[in-house]
Amino acid sequence: MKLRTFKKGGVHPNDKKNLTKDKDIRILNNVDEVIIPLSQHLGAPAILIKNIGDHVEKGEIIAKSSTLISANIHASLSGVISEIKKITLQNSVESDAVVIKADTIQPTLFTEKYDFNLLSAEKILDIINSSGIVGQGGATFPTTVKLSIPKEKNLDYLIVNGVECEPYLTSDYRLMIEKTDDILNGIKICQKLLNPQKTLIGIEANKIDAFNLIKEKAKGTEIEPVLLKIKYPQGDEKQLISALTHREVPSGKLPLDVSCVVINLGTIWSIFKAVVYKMPLIERIVTVSGECIENPSNLLVPIGTPISHLIKECNGFKSEPDKIISGGPMMGFSFYNLNLPVCKGTSGIIAIKNEIKNKKTNCIHCGKCVAACPMGLQPLQMYKYIVNSLYDKANKIGLMDCKECGCCSYVCPAHLDLVQSFKLGKKLGRKK
Repeated sequence: MKLRTFKKGGVHPNDKKNLTKDKDIRILNNVDEVIIPLSQHLGAPAILIKNIGDHVEKGEIIAKSSTLISANIHASLSGVISEIKKITLQNSVESDAVVIKADTIQPTLFTEKYDFNLLSAEKILDIINSSGIVGQGGATFPTTVKLSIPKEKNLDYLIVNGVECEPYLTSDYRLMIEKTDDILNGIKICQKLLNPQKTLIGIEANKIDAFNLIKEKAKGTEIEPVLLKIKYPQGDEKQLISALTHREVPSGKLPLDVSCVVINLGTIWSIFKAVVYKMPLIERIVTVSGECIENPSNLLVPIGTPISHLIKECNGFKSEPDKIISGGPMMGFSFYNLNLPVCKGTSGIIAIKNEIKNKKTNCIHCGKCVAACPMGLQPLQMYKYIVNSLYDKANKIGLMDCKECGCCSYVCPAHLDLVQSFKLGKKLGRKK
């Protein structure tokens, strides 16, 4: 079988998935307090509609979306709002947060099953919108907006992203293994909503058992799993579209401009639970991994659970980590405060040692960063412009097209802070 992949650039880091790939999803219980930020999505923060002292039920809306690009926020546990405070999230975003002191006994909810085949496309979209679902691969773009396709526009491809190419992360893999029927039904819900010509699931070859399982269960449906080469950052939607359809999303354009919609596998599961069980996005699977974790695990946790609770559930640290990362090690965010909460976009918590203490040196003009860039950019030239505050020139050669995937930094023998400079260049360039 010939494996597909994207054409430009990419790297092959050690995937480190062996730490958790065979660990079943485990439900995290006994959470006595959750801290729920109002900025868990791309766009404007949700508007709080509750007050300190209010009792809220699990699944109840506590903050409403404020604009088109926003999302509802729900209570992930039943309890009393004890505090409203400002926190700085792992990605350095400041947000108001609602602290809920959980009731000792939590109600059993979201068990009644509904037939999605009886629902109209409009009703499905309304459920997804009210449920506060956002992209769970890390981008956290409000899913309703992505799925709101103009009626006059035909969709060629619905692409389900089961790649999970970041090292260490295995939550999507475990979903494919343990929740196969849920995932396939979630895809069928999206098919009913979008009416695509083709539906493809991209799965990398290091998940061959998940690929074979989905292929077997998808027989007789219009869902086609496709096996891909192992290459980072194949999980980025532009690279995934290229690998599966050979279409290229132009600079400044969206997947819909090439008649594609890409949905992360974890998001598919949230769509399934919202439409079939009326459960809003109040929980997610988080991979807790890294060589410094005593018992690496895949945990199903309430949104807002303090990260310290996840570490404790995994029997703590077996050695002191040099770095703790929210997300994957290539695109995630380093942080130190373990009292910060799990958010809708928290795919993993990774605790690692710095294997090699790299010292930054002068660029040797080897061109490795150019060869590795999946967007076909000139990382070194952008870096030079940014360190000299020439942001307009950096923009002219494609700075805003940079995905911040980290491929250039990964291969750089001089250990330049390339991605860090690109993030800074975008931020300061926008202020000019």
